[in-house]
Amino acid sequence: MRKTREGLVVSDKMAKTIVVSLEDRVKHPRYSKVIRRTKKVKAHDEENTAGPGDRVLLMETRPLSATKRWRLVQILEKAK
Repeated sequence: MRKTREGLVVSDKMAKTIVVSLEDRVKHPRYSKVIRRTKKVKAHDEENTAGPGDRVLLMETRPLSATKRWRLVQILEKAK
């Protein structure tokens, strides 16, 4: 089973590649406050359809380059 993640596109300046910010909410072990942790990943976008601000669905895949490990499955919501 491949991992799927939902994130927000930060950049689309590379050819066929988008940078997506993935947000994870975790509870602090001692203080029980919910903390937002973000990680930026590069994803393969074959048709260059996604733009900054779009909410997208990513799927884990084989290494496509030195830093690309994800691919775009679909655009859930276009930026306004």
